[in-house]
Amino acid sequence: MDERRLGVASGLSAYLLWGLFPLYFPLLKPAGGVEIVAHRVVWSLVFIAVLLTALRRWPHVRAAVTDRRTLLVLLGAAVLIAANWLVFVYAVNSGHVVETSLGYFINPLVSVLLGVVVFAERLRPLQWTAVGIAAVAVAVLTVDYGRPPWIALTLAASFGLYGLMKKLVRVEAAPGLFVETALVVVPAVICLAVLHAGGDASAGSAGVGHLLLLMSSGVATAVPLLLFAASTRRIPLATVGLLQYVTPLMQLAIGVFVFQEPMPAARLVGFLIVWVALAVFTVDSLRQARAGTRRRAMEALTEPV
Repeated sequence: MDERRLGVASGLSAYLLWGLFPLYFPLLKPAGGVEIVAHRVVWSLVFIAVLLTALRRWPHVRAAVTDRRTLLVLLGAAVLIAANWLVFVYAVNSGHVVETSLGYFINPLVSVLLGVVVFAERLRPLQWTAVGIAAVAVAVLTVDYGRPPWIALTLAASFGLYGLMKKLVRVEAAPGLFVETALVVVPAVICLAVLHAGGDASAGSAGVGHLLLLMSSGVATAVPLLLFAASTRRIPLATVGLLQYVTPLMQLAIGVFVFQEPMPAARLVGFLIVWVALAVFTVDSLRQARAGTRRRAMEALTEPV
């Protein structure tokens, strides 16, 4: 299998696994959101530690933790991804899977806006058009829900900011994930201790099978992230951008057809407007990618031999 096919296969596998998460997290009941996220942190740390040992990547971890700027940025990333996990688990286990899919549909547009705010990037006309259309969609969905779609907006903002933090440092996927989880593992352990002390923890009281499922959350967290990292190293970001819509499409289908969540006409209109915004955004991204390819080809032809 060549590098491009391997990259596409890795990326598609990551997004398929993320798309199945709404079916996975209900299996962890009766554990609540805080307990699930705490276990996710602890067992991710254990799994990544084993992986780092097998791959002999501990020098990369030492390099990250001895750089103060990198450590601070990864701390911010750790807090953001933990918040994202908590909101996602709450949403899935409380019957808001459709709204989680909305969050990941609009995430690319949030990332574009963050580029404007943080890096003073200039948006192209079609990008501004896509952002404007998405704003209309949020307004329509706010009227439909009777409130702002805060779950979707929180998921999009937290994951967009997480991606921004990751761009600020050059750390490989596995060492970076280990440092992130290590930075929040103490609060996670404290949460589990408090839950156990108060008799509110499900681990240990709901059977061995339940405990094994909670432990599996570490693998479920780490494997898609590692596949995603492998993908981004092998294929263009434009291709990654197209693949990412697999996850929210799966989540939307699961929410509507598996969990029978309502999809009234106004909500469907809101989603259709979001898809129009994404279509505009995707067309613009593909045009820019092709233009970049042609430009590099012309530069290569005009270079002196």
